[in-house]
Amino acid sequence: MDKIRQKLKDLPTQSGVYIMKSDSNQILYVGKARNLKNRVNQYFSGTANKTEKTMRLVARIADFEYIITTNEIEALVLENNLIKKHKPPYNILLKDDKSYPFVKINVKQDFPKVEVVRKLKNDGAKYFGPYMQGITSKDILELVESAFCLRSCSHDFSRLPKNHRPCLNYHINRCLAPCSGRCDKEQYAKQIEEVISFLSGNDKKIAHLLQQKMNDAAENEDFELAIFYRRKLEILDKLVRRQVTALPKDFDIDIFAIASNGLNTVVSVLFVRGGKLVGGDKQVVSDLSPSDEVVLSNFILAYYDKVNYIANEIVIASQIDECELLGEYLTQKKGSKVNIILPHQGVRRQLADMALNNASDYLEKSLSIKEREDNMTVGAIIQLQEYLKLPKMPIRMECYDISHVQGTDKVASMVVFTNGAPNKAHYRKFKMKHALGNDDFAGLQEALTRRIDELVKGEDESFGSRPDLLVIDGGKGQLSSVVEILHEKGADDIAVIGLAKREEEVFVPHQSAPIILPRNSYALKVLQRIRDEAHRFAITFHRSLRQKRQTHSKLLAIEGVGEKRVKALFDAFKNIENIRNATVEDLLLVKGIDRRAAENIYNHFHPKIS
Repeated sequence: MDKIRQKLKDLPTQSGVYIMKSDSNQILYVGKARNLKNRVNQYFSGTANKTEKTMRLVARIADFEYIITTNEIEALVLENNLIKKHKPPYNILLKDDKSYPFVKINVKQDFPKVEVVRKLKNDGAKYFGPYMQGITSKDILELVESAFCLRSCSHDFSRLPKNHRPCLNYHINRCLAPCSGRCDKEQYAKQIEEVISFLSGNDKKIAHLLQQKMNDAAENEDFELAIFYRRKLEILDKLVRRQVTALPKDFDIDIFAIASNGLNTVVSVLFVRGGKLVGGDKQVVSDLSPSDEVVLSNFILAYYDKVNYIANEIVIASQIDECELLGEYLTQKKGSKVNIILPHQGVRRQLADMALNNASDYLEKSLSIKEREDNMTVGAIIQLQEYLKLPKMPIRMECYDISHVQGTDKVASMVVFTNGAPNKAHYRKFKMKHALGNDDFAGLQEALTRRIDELVKGEDESFGSRPDLLVIDGGKGQLSSVVEILHEKGADDIAVIGLAKREEEVFVPHQSAPIILPRNSYALKVLQRIRDEAHRFAITFHRSLRQKRQTHSKLLAIEGVGEKRVKALFDAFKNIENIRNATVEDLLLVKGIDRRAAENIYNHFHPKIS
């Protein structure tokens, strides 16, 4: 502590980023500051204004570093980059599986279709949303498809034959059939303009169209179709009733609110699109910043870094840290002015209060859920470090497993947990090249050899991240084979353990007796979860390879089909079921497939009955 007190005295007053570290030199927390001296001193000066969760962080801090920046924007960007790189356990880390649905129209295409996506790209397309909770993106898509005649297929029109026939949607007046030349670009573009107008908040045109279609169906005594359109009108009515009074129809607003009890924190966000309240979300967050103002500011930054869509206006229910700075950064990121507003009255204050009520309600109901999540994740890896006397907290854990049947289609899986939770974007898999046959020890050695070689290259994001702990599915034998490879590769500093399935014994290098973790401990549960996940991932990959090999063998038995054509078929149709359902004309669109081969493939799956 004397070392920290001395460093606190020497802190500069410029802007920058500070990095809190544990006694094993592990990064625990990264923060930004307009004034480094004032901000970092907040953590160590008294306990009166600090929450219990912040005091937990301070208790683990053994040292800190700082980086001076030329301005506050640089500090904000550097903080964001360091958090993404190191994934500190006490910073806000939005869940990898938290992606919001948007409606996309690629206006650069001659005949664009309306589709639902979960990833926004800077591709010139128009995106609308997100939609959720009550009015979903699926509801919006069905409304569009029932009112306007647009294509829903993914055909590449340039590759279609001139005599291509339109599908059923054309015959039931659900598509203008641009695929067969039955409408030109101008006609189709008018439909797209109407859709964009509707998604921007103008719903009178679509209401009129749906009402007309319902009446026409009823007059023709097609009552089932009339009921279909009536249901779409009910969905539209629900959307219209969410119109926020006193807001322009083309207005997009995100509303953020925070609620905290000193130990747990919830952030609520509401979405207004086209002047309508279309949904919201709530998240329990873990960020040990010195105040809720900083937590909310950090959440907004992390949120927009993930969803890649910034509304015209951001409404906050309470004050946030560095509000002007955050607004300036988001303006630069969006490319147009972003206003951050703390309203005190009017419709925006009503929306802010609604978001705050949602956050407070969820906080009250989520305490036990949050506590359990913390225990199962960050709490588990803290406990694991203590039980196994690991040199550092196992923030990044990797687990390996081998799968094969009698040595065929042999594969290895690499599963990654970050802060005690699956990090699926970092999972990797290996096809065995050398360690063939039934020797699982050799399989593990090949997988670890290739993994460590990739660590040195640092070209892949996952392979380039150094693990804090390797978990091997197996006992002494499997562990020894991996330790041997780590020694050969000069990676002895990477901690490694073996988890034997029968008795759930933990084996560590150079120790004959296993470590028995308490059966109800979160430390054992996180090891079991990562071991089971590695096993599942390996088996799934093995089965897919085996099925693909068997399928390839069946296709190769067709006259005129070789390896190149098999690959081309899978590139075009993705799976055997799509190949089976393809027509001769569909097959002819595949590169390298002539009519004779197409007919042979079709006849193979559709034998003529004599």
